[in-house]
Amino acid sequence: MSETRDATPLAGCRIGVPESRQLDLFADMLERRGAEVLRCPLVDIRDTPDTQHVEQWLDDVVEQGLDDMIWLTGEGLRRLRGFCERAGGNRMARFAQRLGEARTITRGPKPVRELRALQLRSDVPATQPTTDGVIEALQAIDLVGHRVGVQLYGTDPNEKLMAFLADKQAVALPVAPYVYADEAEEPQVADFIDRIVGGTLDAVAFTSSPQVKRLYKVARASGRADALTQAMQSLCVAAVGPLVAERLQSQGIEVTLMPESNYFMKPLVRSLVTHFAGAGVS
Repeated sequence: MSETRDATPLAGCRIGVPESRQLDLFADMLERRGAEVLRCPLVDIRDTPDTQHVEQWLDDVVEQGLDDMIWLTGEGLRRLRGFCERAGGNRMARFAQRLGEARTITRGPKPVRELRALQLRSDVPATQPTTDGVIEALQAIDLVGHRVGVQLYGTDPNEKLMAFLADKQAVALPVAPYVYADEAEEPQVADFIDRIVGGTLDAVAFTSSPQVKRLYKVARASGRADALTQAMQSLCVAAVGPLVAERLQSQGIEVTLMPESNYFMKPLVRSLVTHFAGAGVS
């Protein structure tokens, strides 16, 4: 391998990136390694428009406390911190105090990282970064009568987790502090699909399941969902973690690569480098 190739291990690789919130950061990491990146921000993350619900949830937590708090995403904690900081006063300090008094359950590494910023830790990590992993971690814990906060993933009501908590006779207190919204205009998404179906990309790297959902929503509207699936089966499909992989598999797409444990963008980039170095792409 040449010195240039060592410095730019993804030289010659054409990678589609539908990342939104950190689009430039992710794309820049790939481009610094020589990749040609096609950007298409499929979705955006925004504060929920139902701010009253979030404020009422925060009031209840601050006043009544929690026995347990389930964090499904790091984004959720960031958004709740934002609500507290905008409220001013000692709102953030009181919220953090209540969180510190509760047993903390985390689905994956991202909420753990956000908790550290508040000098808090995860007491019960999920056995795997999925809803099933959270349920398995809580299976042997007595939750009868416990006030259990549940930070939801977007607007997904997570009926499976809610049913589990009901069976455990817990008092579930869900909150959905953010929503996913379409960001790219449909012609831009259609062009992204054209590039995939036309075979002009070597890889597509997904960092959230809503990206897959939006991509297929546009593909179905134009009658190209089957063609999209067929095309993706013949290129490298990268997923940042198990949730994204599951969404892709539900569309009939087997994931080519995924970080082994740390489900962040840097490990995803390293996995892409390893894959294409082994494939000998020039």
